[in-house]
Amino acid sequence: MEDYLTIDGEFENPVVIERSKFICYCKGVQGEEDAKDFISKIKKINSLATHNCYAYISDEKGLVQKFSDDGEPQGTAGMPMLEVLRAKKIYKSVAVVTRYFGGIKLGAGGLVRAYSGSVAECIDKCKVVNMRSAVFYEVNSDYENYSKLLNLSSKKGYLIINSKFGDKISLTFAVVLKEESDFLQALSDLFKGKADCKKIKEDYYKFN
Repeated sequence: MEDYLTIDGEFENPVVIERSKFICYCKGVQGEEDAKDFISKIKKINSLATHNCYAYISDEKGLVQKFSDDGEPQGTAGMPMLEVLRAKKIYKSVAVVTRYFGGIKLGAGGLVRAYSGSVAECIDKCKVVNMRSAVFYEVNSDYENYSKLLNLSSKKGYLIINSKFGDKISLTFAVVLKEESDFLQALSDLFKGKADCKKIKEDYYKFN
C-alpha cells in the first residue's frame, strides 16, 4: 500500500480562451464506475456543448486510466488532460473539460495548451488530500484513562475517528501504517503491558 493524492470533493473552473469557453470539472472518485457516472452527469448538464472531453485515473495505484477527445483532433484533449493527472500524481480522480466553441480555431498546439491548462488550473483550486496507508485499532479502556488516550492522540497524531461510551470507553484509532509499532508500544507503556486493543483493518485514510 503506497500513499497517493486525490481530490476531496467536486470542483469547477471556467476559463475563456480565444472566445471559446472551457469549463473544467474535477472530482475524487471511489472507482471506475464512479468516474463514468460523473462524466455522464457533466455531459447531461452540458448537452449543448461542442465537446465534453475527459480523463481519469480511478484506482490508487494509477493502473486504471482512460481518456477521450470527444471529437477534438486526436491527442489534443484527453491525453494532455491525463498527463496533468499523472504529473501531479492525482489518483482516484476524474477531470472533464467542456468546450463551447467561440468561432476561433486554436490549432493542435493551442488545444493541447487549453485542455491541459484547464485541468491544471482547476486542480490548483481543488482541495487535494494525501491518502496514507493506515491501520485501524479499537482500544477499550476505563474512563480514568480517557484523558491519557486523548493526550496520546494529540501528541502523536494518532487520530481518534470514532468514540463509544458505555460501561467503558471504546475508541477507534487511525494510525499511519509505518507508525503501527510505535503506536502499540505507546499503548503498552500507557497500560503497563495490558492494553485492551484489537486491529480492525488496514486501509487508506486522509491525515491532512
